[in-house]
Amino acid sequence: MKFDTVIIGGGLAGLLCGLSLTRQGLRPAIISRGQSGLHFSSGSLDLLGHATSQTLDAALDTLTTEEPLHPYSLLGKNAVLDYARQTETLLAECGIAMLGQVNQPHRRITPIGTLRQAWLTPPDIALAPQQGERIAVVGISGFIDFQPHLVAASLRQTGVTVEALEIVLPQLDVLRDNASEFRSVNLARMLDDGEQWRSLHAALLPLATDYDRLLLPACFGLQDNSLWHWLNETLPCGLALLPTLPPSVPGIRLHTLLQRQFVKNGGVWLAGDAVTDIAHDGQNISAISTRNHGDVPLHTRFAVLASGSFFSNGLIASREGVFEPLLGLDVLQSAPRESWTRRDFFEPQPWQRFGVQTDTSLRALRHGKRFDNLFAIGGVLGGFDGITQGCAGGVSAVTALHVARQIAELAGGQP
Repeated sequence: MKFDTVIIGGGLAGLLCGLSLTRQGLRPAIISRGQSGLHFSSGSLDLLGHATSQTLDAALDTLTTEEPLHPYSLLGKNAVLDYARQTETLLAECGIAMLGQVNQPHRRITPIGTLRQAWLTPPDIALAPQQGERIAVVGISGFIDFQPHLVAASLRQTGVTVEALEIVLPQLDVLRDNASEFRSVNLARMLDDGEQWRSLHAALLPLATDYDRLLLPACFGLQDNSLWHWLNETLPCGLALLPTLPPSVPGIRLHTLLQRQFVKNGGVWLAGDAVTDIAHDGQNISAISTRNHGDVPLHTRFAVLASGSFFSNGLIASREGVFEPLLGLDVLQSAPRESWTRRDFFEPQPWQRFGVQTDTSLRALRHGKRFDNLFAIGGVLGGFDGITQGCAGGVSAVTALHVARQIAELAGGQP
């Protein structure tokens, strides 16, 4: 099998890169082991969330000066802003609605009721409360992955009136006997059924007359947000959702929409597969073998490593150090091992910045030498802390589109 590009990893970075390539007339394949980080995310994307006291332009200038190894610094401010805008356009053209845009960040409500700056957020996810707003945080009886009292207590600190309430949905009793089954995804599979809409509406209606907005756990809308739209149209007050403990319905929905559009555009999705061998001469990747395809390698002109960080085994930690398991690529890390962490759990942890080293074009390095046709994108990259800096989604999107542009330009110049 021959492809223009083989992308290793089917998360946000891999999907956005693949989508961009298909839109430019190329034929990529994505090798996906299974669930990606999106399945455990809120569905929102951060660009540079820690920059709350500066404009984005100023924050990117500061970042370039203070952290030259950050992926944004490698690409440059103007490129970061341009790729971020392209991401907004790409998502919209894929039919994925998002609130927000570059240079106009907003605050969303987290699953524990705190406020977090965001770049793009699904329209059904709850944004920061307005002054004087009356809010009811509504839990579902028996659903332990969402704590309305905790959310309400946090939101009260913003100065709004908030109550914690609970509704009972008898149709979910079939799931209550097994705590492992009473999870957001299983609830969504039931509540998304059109026959269940009116019972949910009936449970919420008595509460909706006393508040300006209801906040519910995001336990419906697995395929689309039709139920959310209908409830907002038929209830006397607004309704928004809060992501729950993983698995996350909004994150799974975003992944599903991106993956379907990738396949619709002509991309090849190799699900439940894993790389077993990569053929190369030290400078160029020529073929990639996978578990499911045995002796039939995937021949490719370009390869993209979008395998994620430690969570998805894109990076492996051992007693000797951190390594990239597929090719033994150079990894940005610190030594000794004791320097990887800090005592205070809530401080930024040094290991979060570990990752594959690249040149400024994001070509991966091995023994100090770059591969000419192997790029690295997203969480596998080193030099940034996606959690503390609030840039995990942004790095995935920006680096994905940067690499897709380079591949398209290089492919156009080849026979």
